[in-house]
Amino acid sequence: MSHYRVSVVGVTGAVGQVMLECLETRNFPVGELIPLASSRSAGKKITFKGTEYTIQDLAEHTFLKGEIVLSSAGAKITRSFREKAIQAGAVIIDNTSAFRMEEGVPLVVPEVNEEEIFKHAGLIANPNCCAAILTVAIWPLYKLSRIRRMVVSTYQSASGAGAAAMHELELQTREILEGKPLTKKALPHQLAFNVYSHNAAIEANGYNGEENKVVAETQKIFGDPDLRISATCIRVPVMRAHSESVNIEFERPVSVEEARQAIRTGSGVSLVDESEKNLFPMPIEASGRDDVLVGRIRIDPSIPDGRGMDVFISGDQLRKGAALNAVQIAEVLIKK
Repeated sequence: MSHYRVSVVGVTGAVGQVMLECLETRNFPVGELIPLASSRSAGKKITFKGTEYTIQDLAEHTFLKGEIVLSSAGAKITRSFREKAIQAGAVIIDNTSAFRMEEGVPLVVPEVNEEEIFKHAGLIANPNCCAAILTVAIWPLYKLSRIRRMVVSTYQSASGAGAAAMHELELQTREILEGKPLTKKALPHQLAFNVYSHNAAIEANGYNGEENKVVAETQKIFGDPDLRISATCIRVPVMRAHSESVNIEFERPVSVEEARQAIRTGSGVSLVDESEKNLFPMPIEASGRDDVLVGRIRIDPSIPDGRGMDVFISGDQLRKGAALNAVQIAEVLIKK
């Protein structure tokens, strides 16, 4: 088996740490690991497969031909080294929003559109966390019948805002319970014991940037620009794993049993739909798991002829929503 030079950009962040975890647990053939971060973190240590590595300064790194670059350090940073890496012959798998909608850049969820990976020109985009979780969960249903329209409501955990936000949720919870002043640094509003509209900037159409990403990226991943989607994105006081309520309008009637069977046999998903136990997808159960949990499947009687359905999904934002999906792309890439 060939072994590969793999660099992880943003290795100190929450996603970067899970990238290392996924590379290790999935036994990715890493021949040489280069942990990269800003000059602030250069010189610190990380451990991979029992070996200690020194974090290197991204600005001083020399990319090489065939190097696989897993990047999750922010759009501005990926833009700063894109051309240098591609000209050297490296392949970037980018977890930022920088290039997802750029023409000619594949936007990939391997369970859905694996074939797009091989159309890359040195850069492959990893989707927004909600779009990745949504598409892998809904794709088995889309294959039963094309979907005309979806209404998506997200319940996004603190992990989507990074390690500092996860720490702040825990800190805020302690402060409130102990009657102390509330800390608000990583998050724009109190998250403990609260929910709020995702704080991405409101854009010209009245939707925020996160909501517009869910719409545009899902259409691109499905290869269906005519798929109508309305999204509302909400931050909730959950540490890790996003959930989504999805209302679907199919082109033809789809039964609950058809949908359940599609999920049972689908890739990257697990059916959690036990009405008698009131057991359905929960973020606490999805945390740390590779599969996206899908359940609460029921017919929407407000849509005629049995063409409407409601489902609820939960998926680990740091895994399928980010790091795992990137590593899966790399796995497909090295097959050829």
